[in-house]
Amino acid sequence: MVRVRVGFVLLGVGSALVLAGCSGEADSAPTVAAQPSSSTTTAVPTTTTTVAPVVPTTTAPPTTTLPLTDVQFERNESYYFTTPDGNFQCGIIKLPTRIEAGCEGTTTPVPPRPESCMVNWGNGIRVTDEGEGAFMCSGGEVYTSGGPDADPVLAAGQPLSKLGFTCTTTATDVSCVNDQTTHGFTVAADSNEVF
Repeated sequence: MVRVRVGFVLLGVGSALVLAGCSGEADSAPTVAAQPSSSTTTAVPTTTTTVAPVVPTTTAPPTTTLPLTDVQFERNESYYFTTPDGNFQCGIIKLPTRIEAGCEGTTTPVPPRPESCMVNWGNGIRVTDEGEGAFMCSGGEVYTSGGPDADPVLAAGQPLSKLGFTCTTTATDVSCVNDQTTHGFTVAADSNEVF
């Protein structure tokens, strides 16, 4: 009968230790002691268990910001950007027969639509390899990379010079110039100029 009671006491002590280890309380270390029964003279030794706290570790993402480079604007041998105010999508693009720089967005005033233009008029302005800057007639978006994300912002005052053209922005307008002919344009929401 004494053996059975000691077995139950030890089983109880083991269960208490397991429960104490799972309690998650790291501040106070539980002490479990078996109380001898009045009919036995066998004492069970006192056992102390300390549970160390578990500290989760996390890795913070890097906080370094890389400088904006021309590579961030490049898509398929062309270069695309958004103006700082978000009003214009622009690009210096390489087409099969020519290279041009242009921007799309709403501007005013817009010259009258030429009779030869049967699609969108006045939503884009460009300068090509030859001649002055001009409004363009287009059947859709031309100066956007078409990627899943918006094209990067060309910071005010930062020039983008590629393929013989240079584009610069301010807080409210954008200018693109053919480096060789010096023809180009400046466009903003409420003004535009071709030269």
